[in-house]
Amino acid sequence: MDFVFILALGLAAGTLSGIVGFGSSIMLMPVLVIAFGPLQAVPIMAIAAIMANLSRILVWWRDVDWRAVASYAATGAPFAALGAATLLVLPVRIIEAALGVFFIGMIGVRRWMAAHELKLGLAHLALLGVPVGYLTGIVVSTGPITAPIFLAAGLVKGAFLSSEAAASLAVYLAKAAVFRSFGALPWEIVAKGLIIGSTLMAGAFIAKRFVLKMDAGRFRLLMDGLMLLSGASLLIAAFI
Repeated sequence: MDFVFILALGLAAGTLSGIVGFGSSIMLMPVLVIAFGPLQAVPIMAIAAIMANLSRILVWWRDVDWRAVASYAATGAPFAALGAATLLVLPVRIIEAALGVFFIGMIGVRRWMAAHELKLGLAHLALLGVPVGYLTGIVVSTGPITAPIFLAAGLVKGAFLSSEAAASLAVYLAKAAVFRSFGALPWEIVAKGLIIGSTLMAGAFIAKRFVLKMDAGRFRLLMDGLMLLSGASLLIAAFI
């Protein structure tokens, strides 16, 4: 597959994820698997995702809720490492189905919490970091998992994008460290991940102008639609 096409897709994926906080892995992984095979695609995407999350932190640096990030990452990162270490021994279809139900269910939960003016606190984020961090170590994409959690914490637009990215960055670094310890990150893989990741970073800076024009209500509605799409896609994949 033409590497230029992969880079162009990476720019589009980076712009989308820069607007909604996730989506780059969902768009890129099928193409990376075709181009490089599954064994290389997963660690390549891990490197690229680190750069994508770093770019969202840089774009929205002043809006990061560091207390929320620290609370989630304190438990999410170590359990992500544990999840990555057990990646090959778990039934993927069951995981996909469970995550699909989780995404769709969180739409109603988030709306109910918003109607009752309830928010997740720092202790809730730390508790959720355990199971969600572990699942993130297993699956390719972390964004659809953490997005509803940070939305439920009351964060929107730049605060949501930057805080979710910072928490995901900690998780992906832990995951990459495990890949490296098992020899799954040779320098060739790292180089490919850095090149593809640079397009994701560029997309995040392009996305900022779109986010600034969007009001909070429309942003939440967009996130609900994407979580519904992600959940339905995972459920379909699990039963095909």
